[in-house]
Amino acid sequence: MADWQTLDPEAAREAEKYENPIPSRELILKHLDERGSPASREELVDEFGLTTEDQLEALRRRLRAMERDAQLIYTRRGTYAPVDKLDLIAGRISGHRDGFGFLIPDDGSDDLFMSPAQMRLVFDGDRALARVSGLDRRGRREGVIVEVVSRAHETIVGRYFEEGGIGFVTPDNPKVQQEVLITPGRHGAAKIGQFVGVKITHWPTARFQPQGDIVEVLGNYMAPGMEIDVALRTYDIPHVWPEAVLKEAAKLKPQVEDKDKEKRIDLRHLPFVTIDGEDARDFDDAVYCEAKSKLRLFNGGWTLYVAIADVSSYVKLGSALDVEAQVRGNSVYFPERVIPMLPEQLSNGLCSLNPKVDRLAMVCEMTISKTGEMTDYSFYEAVIHSHARLTYNKVSTMLEHSRTSEAKALRGEFGDVLPHLKQLYALYKVLLSARHVRGAIDFETQETRIVFGSERKIAEIKPTIRNDAHKLIEECMLAANVATAEFLKKHEIPALYRVHDGPPPERLEKLRAFLGELGLSLNKGKDGPSPKDYRALLETIQGRPDFHVIQTVMLRSLSQAVYSADNHGHFGLNYEAYTHFTSPIRRYPDLLTHRAIRSVIHSKQDTPHVKRAGAPTIPKARIYPYDEAALEQLGEECSMSERRADEATRDVVNWLKCEFMKDRVGETFPGVITAVTGFGLFVELTDIFVEGLVHVTALPGDYYHFDPIHHRLAGERTGRNFRLGDTVEVQVMRVDLDERKIDFGIGEATLNQPIGRKNRKADAPAGKPKSYPTTPAVEKTASDKTSAAAPKRSSAPSKRKAESDEVYRASDAAAKNAEVRKSREMKKALLADASKGGSAKASNNRSSAGGGAAGGDAKTSKHRKGPSKSGSRKPKAKS
Repeated sequence: MADWQTLDPEAAREAEKYENPIPSRELILKHLDERGSPASREELVDEFGLTTEDQLEALRRRLRAMERDAQLIYTRRGTYAPVDKLDLIAGRISGHRDGFGFLIPDDGSDDLFMSPAQMRLVFDGDRALARVSGLDRRGRREGVIVEVVSRAHETIVGRYFEEGGIGFVTPDNPKVQQEVLITPGRHGAAKIGQFVGVKITHWPTARFQPQGDIVEVLGNYMAPGMEIDVALRTYDIPHVWPEAVLKEAAKLKPQVEDKDKEKRIDLRHLPFVTIDGEDARDFDDAVYCEAKSKLRLFNGGWTLYVAIADVSSYVKLGSALDVEAQVRGNSVYFPERVIPMLPEQLSNGLCSLNPKVDRLAMVCEMTISKTGEMTDYSFYEAVIHSHARLTYNKVSTMLEHSRTSEAKALRGEFGDVLPHLKQLYALYKVLLSARHVRGAIDFETQETRIVFGSERKIAEIKPTIRNDAHKLIEECMLAANVATAEFLKKHEIPALYRVHDGPPPERLEKLRAFLGELGLSLNKGKDGPSPKDYRALLETIQGRPDFHVIQTVMLRSLSQAVYSADNHGHFGLNYEAYTHFTSPIRRYPDLLTHRAIRSVIHSKQDTPHVKRAGAPTIPKARIYPYDEAALEQLGEECSMSERRADEATRDVVNWLKCEFMKDRVGETFPGVITAVTGFGLFVELTDIFVEGLVHVTALPGDYYHFDPIHHRLAGERTGRNFRLGDTVEVQVMRVDLDERKIDFGIGEATLNQPIGRKNRKADAPAGKPKSYPTTPAVEKTASDKTSAAAPKRSSAPSKRKAESDEVYRASDAAAKNAEVRKSREMKKALLADASKGGSAKASNNRSSAGGGAAGGDAKTSKHRKGPSKSGSRKPKAKS
């Protein structure tokens, strides 16, 4: 096949990329298919007629890459074969904390169950080839690992232990079940129980455990902030700046230079303001609004200016800053700690729209009619000067509570920008009305924030209330994002869109079954329900006692928003096209969008939607060289980094909540059932917003069957039901910090209620706020300043006054908890006295008390896979 170039469908592409081209992947796969048998590299070289050293090396690399990408498999006979010819399935390994796992196929087919024995060969996240070996006892396809294509983690973080002179590390990630043996002499001065990082030197096999060297000692188990350090490494979140990035950042001036302000539209005379949270440090966006004269076209309306930090002016394509920003994908916001996408010189300094200083901005100027319709928009590079750094609470006080003394003081302080804030508020009300007409889905959700005391211990968990200032900024950002999406479509620029598909068929089927049992329905429509149908149903059920239950099931029927080069629209917001433009300091997709807009501004293209002010023409390849294939890959990476950040922050919050609850074992609390599964009930404590599990085996006096349609566990003999949304009393039974688990038991007050009594209330349970923020489905857009993700769980149903003594009262739990705490303090005092050498009689009395404490309070957390107390553990030795 010396004339392979005439047969290669991608010959032109190969010739463009390589001076000495070689057969494309497509031709190699076709040739192996037609050949009828696997071939060695030497045979392929001969059959393709490759002769030069460059061609031989290029083919070697291509075959390795095809093997890595699971297109080929390297057989034991030293030959290459197409994966699909061997009936192998390529995919990603997903581990489970109980030891088993799944291979998630790349082709989207059903997952392949992996037994604990197979999971001992791989780690969570690895890419592997597997073949179907049969069906498991539940009828699922079961597989065996044929080859591990690539490893997800080179290092594992966990806790160091020793036994019998052998060191080992128990991974912190519960999805990784293998303990890693430490090479003798390579423990890095780690002490028993400390968190460490282990570099894997020998991967697990059927005969041997994984082995590695300790390369980092993080610190002690309960050290303040350790939970974040562990999460960063467990989830592979980049958090150390490469030297090249620091050097580039150090070269930047602290203030905008005069030469950078040239050939930009000067908007420093307009009183832009930033409106953010109290503790915000990086300011992506500033806004300004003015009313249009009613004598002019459209008979009134507004001009809205949304100025976004011009990050793309400083983060050049291909620079070290750009490469690292792409790797990070987004900033990660942990409680009281941020891992930024860009160094602080940019994120909090030069790019941040700080007050009273000149800043470079990319401006979206929009004309909006008095009915909330966007009639025109334009984009341009500008220089602005923020006139004030405002907070949501201050703006809300001035606009919503204008008659208070605090509002009067604030109005005096910010009198120069107050008229424009009033215009923004008027515009917001119009945009909100247009949103309702459009049919965007609004769910009532409850978010919380953690308040820390000393030594980074949780003092309290408070609900966050979204006021009109939050919603005002949200609507401004939504408008700018929609204008951006229209701009990209109109100018036919390949771009990353924020895509939210409609509900998946299987979830929709479950939702319809649930609604049907309640006498409700969701309009079917030709292509399934629309966002307007969801909104209409929410309006129909408003005021029902089971509103929050129905809303929760509706919310869980929706899919998750992702980044994609293929625009499918945004279901939750009901937009035909939507993208992210407003947060380039903390989201890489927004930075890409800015580059796309800049490529038009710096072109010669005649368009009414840009203003240039003498901006020089720059070749597009130097600003925005991305095609759809590259953008699709970037979309997958950015979606992954977003999910990674969500999982890491959730893990940290769960750890902190477990630490918060570990001294409350034995206490009882009111709660609401937030999820029902076959293995138990998830209950969120009403007053402190902590969630735990009542395992099905902990439910008393009956066998309970899971009813997925009604979202309940039903007692077989007693008829007792536990349903989604029910108010229950629970007792904290166990807290496991290592597993991030809290186990509850059903409290006496709930057990003593007559069977059949509905534990549902029409108002909020004790401790819940009376009102809830309304947020768009799936897209978390409050000022567009938090990572957009699947929305938080809907809040619990509310509580009425107790109608009888049988109804649970929070005061009952408070009295019980006081007794538990008093008993616990007495036990601790007795133990302390015993340690000082009290009388023999006191010592005898203390023995049983001490045992009770150890069994109840002191042992609320255990090492998930630490050494056994008997010292009988014998780790497998590495040969």
